[in-house]
Amino acid sequence: MNLFQLRAFDAVVREGSFTRAAERLCISQPAVTGHVKALEEHYQVQLLRRTARQVEPTELGRCLAAISHQLFALADRAEDLLDSSQALTSGRLDLAADSPHLVMPLLARMRERYPGVRINLRLGNTQETLTALHGERVDLALVSDIAPRAGLHLLPLGEARLCLLLPAAHPWIGSREDVALHELRGEVLLQREPGSLTRRTFERACASQELELPADLELNSREAVIEAVAAGIGVSVIYGQEAPKDPRVKVLPLKGEGLVSRHFLACQQRHAELRVVKAFFEVAGDVGYPSP
Repeated sequence: MNLFQLRAFDAVVREGSFTRAAERLCISQPAVTGHVKALEEHYQVQLLRRTARQVEPTELGRCLAAISHQLFALADRAEDLLDSSQALTSGRLDLAADSPHLVMPLLARMRERYPGVRINLRLGNTQETLTALHGERVDLALVSDIAPRAGLHLLPLGEARLCLLLPAAHPWIGSREDVALHELRGEVLLQREPGSLTRRTFERACASQELELPADLELNSREAVIEAVAAGIGVSVIYGQEAPKDPRVKVLPLKGEGLVSRHFLACQQRHAELRVVKAFFEVAGDVGYPSP
């Protein structure tokens, strides 16, 4: 088997794109395409299904990727072992995160301590971040409310609590110190998409109080929610650390149980001893996060 061809296939599956795979491997996109095509033609199989928007592995491709991910993870560990006596002056780290506000201090500290390490950051909602982690498309992930499971290495980073985001002119501003969930009846409620941790935490808290507070408008990003609230369309929920410094909006604490989420840095257990991954965990351990 040609390992250059297999490495190209593995990179395409991890990245979901021939272009991003080429960037990952520091070779041209036609070279990646050629390697994968040669691998498929040699074994007379189809490993990837190409669509207009993305590249996905076939069933055989998924089975092969499960092996190739482990194979090249071991190769990375071998290279890491051989380089262990040297300073961490180069390398690449693929990171996913569901909260830019939590991950940016880590990136700043990592860049300060190891400026030669190239970091590729993927931002998405919690479900997208978990998918990248479990699919081994990234080396590690900063993700919220992840359940411990065999094969995962987790580092708790702290907690965050939901609060209410309102237009600055809302009558509750200046007249209330906090708001109970049931008081949101009658308000136009703006919500994130279902895969968002904010949405899931809020709905879980409502369910614990047997409340039904459906979304009047669904928006697929934190920035869109903030702009909609600033425009006076309605109110929403947001984690306290993510509240913007924007005079157009204000926040009030929410009363009730189940409004707190825990944040973790996570990686596959077999990647935990890779030097660059271990270095990032050490940096994360040095950065303090406030409690809600």
